[in-house]
Amino acid sequence: MRIRPIDLVDVLVYLVVLGMFIELFPDVISESFLLALLTAILLKVVLELVLLVKKNIVARIRSAETRWVRIVNVITLVLLLPGSKFLVLELVALAFGDAVRLGGFFQVTVLIIVLMLARGGIRRAFRVADETARSGIDPVQ
Repeated sequence: MRIRPIDLVDVLVYLVVLGMFIELFPDVISESFLLALLTAILLKVVLELVLLVKKNIVARIRSAETRWVRIVNVITLVLLLPGSKFLVLELVALAFGDAVRLGGFFQVTVLIIVLMLARGGIRRAFRVADETARSGIDPVQ
């Protein structure tokens, strides 16, 4: 697996969002900037794996030939979505102990939603900027 520039941008976006949650929610704690950075990297890795698994399950749902295969895959997807939040909580606890806490299930759910929205927004902004640069249009005009 190769680290792309957009992956580094994702980690920085995750770090900013995580920093905002640390400031806004008393249950979200990181004892240092370095731990927040390492948490952002852990979140990046875990969320990329969850997105990959989710894409595979959705592809299996779309290509399922029988109703039972589709039902099993839908149930798997329904279990994956909340299960990934518990996975994040457990991995953070395992990796950092009490030095980093992401709150409870609902705070992690909101954190992950905000992380995905921020990630999507930044990627969309880069895509628009790239298309603008390729077309030769000056975005300032």
